[in-house]
Amino acid sequence: MCITSDFKDVGLPFERLKELKAAIKAGGATSYLEVVSLDKESEIASAKAAVEIGVDILLGGTNVDAVLPVLAGTDIKYFPFPGWIEGHPSVLAGSIDEVVDGAVELAAREGVHGLDLLAYRSTENVTGLMAAVCAAENKPVIMAGSIGSRERIEIVRRSGAAGFTIGTAALDGDFPADSPELETQLRSIQRDVAGVNNHLSPHAPKNLDAAFASFSDTWSPRVAGQVNDMAIKLAKFEGVFVWHHHETEDEMFFVHKGRLLMKFRDRDEVINEGEFIIVQHEVEHCPVALDGTCEVLLVEPATTVSTATLWTPTA
Repeated sequence: MCITSDFKDVGLPFERLKELKAAIKAGGATSYLEVVSLDKESEIASAKAAVEIGVDILLGGTNVDAVLPVLAGTDIKYFPFPGWIEGHPSVLAGSIDEVVDGAVELAAREGVHGLDLLAYRSTENVTGLMAAVCAAENKPVIMAGSIGSRERIEIVRRSGAAGFTIGTAALDGDFPADSPELETQLRSIQRDVAGVNNHLSPHAPKNLDAAFASFSDTWSPRVAGQVNDMAIKLAKFEGVFVWHHHETEDEMFFVHKGRLLMKFRDRDEVINEGEFIIVQHEVEHCPVALDGTCEVLLVEPATTVSTATLWTPTA
């Protein structure tokens, strides 16, 4: 689910709209223009403006027959309003079944790439309306109208929507945030969208020096983290370990401090600080810590059973 912070066809001077579009393109983002004018002539003028500005997606509007010829031959994707739109600010009229029927009919039109549903401007059950329209239509549906909280963003996500628009809540400083400043509002919205999509990381940086200083036992790897099915382990080596191999698991040994000698049946390899070596499964090897204690970061499948639990190394 994406968030669109769109600019509308009312309020901002045309030249400023063109500057804004250029800035959006330079930032590598998608540009949207939402039509909130409801009369045919104003909507045609807005569609022509969208073409001249070169926006990527035209949202809103109800005069589809008048707008489609204006957009013909362009790369602009068109997401009109389904249902009956009244007044300004816009209100979505009609029952859920009526809106759904209208949405299906509208989306079937050639040149209509998706729908801009004013869900939160409906007097019907909003959650039911969003779910019904998304279930009935394969084309993307963007939700609009008074989406000004994380709770509503979560409801939009669960409905199956492709995204939602937000404007007034941020511009008026009404979105829950540390301040009403627009930049703070937008950062809070982005954070909540990322949280709703499970795109926030719970992890913070870890310092290897501090991590290794937290324990003193040797030949006893401890799990410091996991990436998919791979465990990241920290271990201190002293002396000579035992010859062994793993049936199915490969291992990576990264030397954080000290020097490590990795003995193989055909040769010996010395791994210095900042270097690593990969030992493939079924390859016999024997780690030896040189010059005292060697601090090693191991990367191996989480299922790997430590040989240290089965054998006591010699000094």
